[in-house]
Amino acid sequence: MSRTLLLLAALASLGGNVAAAKVRPVPAATPDGKPVSCIPLPIQESRVRDDRTIDFFARGKVYRNVLPNSCPSLGFEQAFSYETSLSQLCSTDIITVLQRTGGSYMRGASCGLGQFQPVTGVKR
Repeated sequence: MSRTLLLLAALASLGGNVAAAKVRPVPAATPDGKPVSCIPLPIQESRVRDDRTIDFFARGKVYRNVLPNSCPSLGFEQAFSYETSLSQLCSTDIITVLQRTGGSYMRGASCGLGQFQPVTGVKR
């Protein structure tokens, strides 16, 4: 059974300065073990850091995923969705950027995930 899971990261307050939102530094993180191909669901929270970096918070751990390629508008929109029929999210899965238009969301670029690196030192 396929179920659609939607993750909406909180939209950053742009304060009229769009360029500043695109150049936020990615918070430092310390690797905590070897990268893994999949992480368990449910995911309590995710934080889009830029067009290539997402931090996933699941079962008391933080997993940093650096996408193999830049995902257009991901860092700006800070919202994405994914579909999986498994009880985990894997590096073979695809995310789709959600672009806010008026009061709703429209599908944007679809991008592949990378490996999930367990990390410490990342705050929500």
